[in-house]
Amino acid sequence: MTMSRTYSLVDRSVRALLRRAAEVTHAAAVYLGIAVLVTVALSFVVPSLRDQSQQIHAALLVSLKPGSAGYGDPGYFLAERLSGGDPILSSGATGSAAAPQSFVEALGAFDAFSLPGVTKVQSQALRSYIARKYRIAHDVAGVLIHTVYAVAREKDLDPLLILAVIAIESRYNPFAESHVGAQGLMQVMTRVHKDKFESFEGGADAALNPIANIRVGSQILHDCITRRGSVAGGLACYVGATGPSDGGYGAKVLAERRRLSLASGIPPRH
Repeated sequence: MTMSRTYSLVDRSVRALLRRAAEVTHAAAVYLGIAVLVTVALSFVVPSLRDQSQQIHAALLVSLKPGSAGYGDPGYFLAERLSGGDPILSSGATGSAAAPQSFVEALGAFDAFSLPGVTKVQSQALRSYIARKYRIAHDVAGVLIHTVYAVAREKDLDPLLILAVIAIESRYNPFAESHVGAQGLMQVMTRVHKDKFESFEGGADAALNPIANIRVGSQILHDCITRRGSVAGGLACYVGATGPSDGGYGAKVLAERRRLSLASGIPPRH
């Protein structure tokens, strides 16, 4: 009787140990499987992340390099400041409107904030609205607005429209990228418009340069409006709509333009 009871206890202990070993083995197999899946996933993801980081790094070097993208004279902005010209709006040589293409130079040359045809109060209100709503530095907002006004004058566009497109496209994030490869402030499809970046140092990598992106994006917007014959049609073209519906994109841009106008007191151009 005693031996039978002892045998039964040993049997139960062995069974319990076997069950515990099976549970540990099962758990180890599950974790091992997860580790394998993560390793396989990383093998696909890491190269993509590496490529993106290299692209951003290259774009940063382009945008921060003095005298880049057609402004070969490093003393250009200093000369403009000493001569009393507007380094953001003046080309120096011809006096025509031309935005600088190196963002760090534009930021360094940015002293006073004033816009042509706009009062100081309106200018400050516009900058404060954009800086506050989209959480960017006031000086950066000033340079971007100055650049937009310069490019808008070149392209005969409403600057508030360009600012509204930037707001809807990227929320003023110069390094934004969509799942289809649209990049920068105005979400330019770099692969499609690669030729438009040829005049900028770094080529397509300049899409992440805020000033280059504004210039190219504004050119595309101008071409779209000219082709479609109206702002609404141009916005539909800009977002890539081929049919009568743009999915509400145009309404969003025009609503943001109205908000920019109300916040600043600057009337939109029609």
